[in-house]
Amino acid sequence: MEEGKETEKKRFLKKILLIINCIIQIGGTCGAPLVARLYFLHGGHRVWLSSFVQASGFPILLIPLSISYIRRRRNYNRNRVTTVATKPKIFTMKLPLFIVFTVVGLLQGLDNILYSKGLASLPVSTASLIISTQLAFTAIFAFLLVRQKFTPYSLNAIMMLILGAVILALNGAGDGPAGESPKTYVMGFILTIIAAALIGFILPLVELAYKKTNQTINYTLVLEIQLVASFSSALFSLVGMFINNDHKVVSREAKNFDLGETIYCVVLVASAIFSQLSGLGAMGVVFCASSLMSGIMVAMTVPLTEILAVIFYKEKFQAVKGISLVLSIWGFISYFYGEYQQTKKMKKNSIKENEQPQNPNNINYV
Repeated sequence: MEEGKETEKKRFLKKILLIINCIIQIGGTCGAPLVARLYFLHGGHRVWLSSFVQASGFPILLIPLSISYIRRRRNYNRNRVTTVATKPKIFTMKLPLFIVFTVVGLLQGLDNILYSKGLASLPVSTASLIISTQLAFTAIFAFLLVRQKFTPYSLNAIMMLILGAVILALNGAGDGPAGESPKTYVMGFILTIIAAALIGFILPLVELAYKKTNQTINYTLVLEIQLVASFSSALFSLVGMFINNDHKVVSREAKNFDLGETIYCVVLVASAIFSQLSGLGAMGVVFCASSLMSGIMVAMTVPLTEILAVIFYKEKFQAVKGISLVLSIWGFISYFYGEYQQTKKMKKNSIKENEQPQNPNNINYV
């Protein structure tokens, strides 16, 4: 009986943690392109700086990591008198995971520079549209790397979300910056497609690393993983900044920024925070559910980003955007209805309550 209650508690905590990470990912994924585009629209030109900023928000992760360490330290001091307790470590990640996610961070750095170059010459609507195609790449790589199983509901969700994004292409090309050459626009389009494909590869790669590691994964370790990946990504972009001499012109660019030097700094800080939230949310959703669901959350943010672009950038809300919004919501509901049906079927067939087919057996949720 006690074991059943403990299992129910863990499942409840898992759902709460999943909801929190979904909110974090949606907020970060919606806010990051809007703020980054604001930089380019008002006089920002340094793509390596933009790429560095997207990864440089990792120090904020030290706050929850410090809280986690203090809590573990208190538990150790409380229990060491009565039990043989292991002294908590400040950094729990073992070397194999450190190496893997250092490489993942370098891939994220490459993705950031590709996305920054694309966003420099594309409107928010078009860039968001192209990035949302990562769902198709995520589905393919999830099938190849982690043997992701698809249901009619998840397939329907993928099709609806991709279709909803593709419809936005009918509205995207006319929003480009004034005086931009077709060659620049096409190059931005291609680079953003490559960035979408790279995102689609990274998410299943993260899930594969979670499954294959011999180290027990909890949310504290997920925070450490994001810290290592972001640091590696920031270092990649920092080297690019120095090679491209971006660091020499930042102060001059800030003074010439259309909205003023103070707003220039605010934009960079906000971009760092939103990008970090997006990455952390994605890691958390993969941890709690799967890379496919994380990809679906990214695609779901496309119509939300469109609405925010209408509000903040005064873009027109044409009929195609409304259709895209409806299709995206349809796909989102379809996916979660399928998850509900699958859970219901598992209970009906008396499958063990603690079995989580989309997660490795060594994952904890607390």
